[in-house]
Amino acid sequence: MLFVLFLLGCVSDHYLSHGVVETEKEYVYVQDIYIEGEQEPPDPDPIWVDSFVQPQISNGVDIIWVIDGSGSMNDEYPKVLQGISDMLSSLPMISWRLMIISMTAYEAEVIQGLPLIPGDSVQDALDMFAQNVNGNHEQGFHALKEFLMYNSDAQQWLREDAALLAVFVSDEDDGSDNIIPTASSMASWLSSYREHVYVASIVNLPVDESECSLYSHNTGTRYIDLANMFSGQVIDICTEDWSQGVADASTQIQLREYLDLSHVPLDPQHIYVFVDGLEYHDWSYDASLNRVVFSVTPPENSLVEIAYYY
Repeated sequence: MLFVLFLLGCVSDHYLSHGVVETEKEYVYVQDIYIEGEQEPPDPDPIWVDSFVQPQISNGVDIIWVIDGSGSMNDEYPKVLQGISDMLSSLPMISWRLMIISMTAYEAEVIQGLPLIPGDSVQDALDMFAQNVNGNHEQGFHALKEFLMYNSDAQQWLREDAALLAVFVSDEDDGSDNIIPTASSMASWLSSYREHVYVASIVNLPVDESECSLYSHNTGTRYIDLANMFSGQVIDICTEDWSQGVADASTQIQLREYLDLSHVPLDPQHIYVFVDGLEYHDWSYDASLNRVVFSVTPPENSLVEIAYYY
């Protein structure tokens, strides 16, 4: 059965629009096209479109952990170190380089040393953390920008053609607003700095979403907003185990070989997969996991769209 999705009032000559389709955006109006002479069925069921863009990682990934060094973070440091260890163990076998810096901008600008690379140990990461995270300012946006722009050692190893993954860790919101007024302005700068940018934020979530037992806490609104702008991971700093969230953050820089669907399809025979607007056939559906598995991995930087009745 052929069908056409009317997306935002525009009719496409393909099943899906060629623009980026937001994940978890619902499209409910469907017009079916039938072979002449066939009887029209009743009103169609709604369509859901899950989509993602494959990362561009062939030139490697520069990873920066930007960590709050203030006293209120002392209780979180064991989880910080475990999170860094989890990321090291889950990173793909690509050319990655990883640096740990503090949220104190003047400290980030002058720290010395080369990044961790594949083969370096968790102890190397612990030593880097102890050396680099000492200042108590809470200006993650400003610190990252100062490090990327002005740190003399960083200029020797940062790669213009590599992707960039920034991981922010703080129990306070970003305090760089006198220098970088909004998360949107930080997003614009990062997008101008690197072609491929990924962001994860490990912060306090809003009270009604957080596992924190404290009466009040400071929601990391600006970090959350920035991560959302890049479709990145947001992890509750109060959760006891960051391992799954950190592993999910690592998947941002890995080619996806499957996608778990947002809803259960009404009919697995009517799942439609498109890569850059063209129908794609190298996949299967695993009903036990509600997952589309690619037998041939879609290429880097391709837009993958999966449409189904639900």
